[in-house]
Amino acid sequence: MKLEFIRRVKFTIIKSKILAIILSLAFLQSVSAQQTDTKTVLKEANPVDVASIDSIMKAVYDVISGDAGQRRDWDRFRSLFHKDARMIPAGKNPTTGVVGARVLSTEDYITRSSPFMEKEGFFERELARRTDVYGNIAQVFSTYQSFHKKTDKTPFARGINSFQLLNDGKRWWVLTIYWQGETPENPIPKKYLKTKN
Repeated sequence: MKLEFIRRVKFTIIKSKILAIILSLAFLQSVSAQQTDTKTVLKEANPVDVASIDSIMKAVYDVISGDAGQRRDWDRFRSLFHKDARMIPAGKNPTTGVVGARVLSTEDYITRSSPFMEKEGFFERELARRTDVYGNIAQVFSTYQSFHKKTDKTPFARGINSFQLLNDGKRWWVLTIYWQGETPENPIPKKYLKTKN
C-alpha cells in the first residue's frame, strides 16, 4: 500500500511537471506571436501617406489597387491603420434577404481580399468625398468605383466607404472603414456623387 502511494505521488509530480512545461511553451508561443504582431502593426508609415486626410485617403485607395497577378504592398496597407482598426462590409444577404454587417480586422481583410484582387485585378477610385472634422477626429464619406483594369471605363461596382480617422498629433490613422455597395434598389444618392468639404 505504501508502495502504491509512492507511485501515485511520483505520477502526480510527473504530470505536474509535464503540465508546467506545456503551459510554459504555450506562454512563450503566445509572447512570440504578440511580438510578431506588434512588429507588423508598428511598421513605420511613409510620412507622406499619413500627413493629411487627403494623403491617407489616396494611400488607402492606391495600396489596394493593382493589376491581376500583382501582389499588394500589405505592409504599407497595415501602416495606415490603427492597431485596433476594423473594416466592416455591410449589405443584404442574397440568400436570406437580411441586411447585416461583418466586422473584420485588417488581417482578416488581407486574408479575404488578396486572392480576389490578385486573381481578377482590382482598382478602386474615389468618385466623390464629404468630410467632417472635429478636433482630432474626422468622418469621411467616400464614394468609390471599382474596376478590374486601370483602363476600364465602366465600373463593375460602386458604393460608399465611411472612413473614421484619428489624428494623434503626429499623423492620421484609419480607425474604421465601414462600407456598403450600391444595388439597383439602393442607388447612391446624387448628393454623394459630388465632393463637398
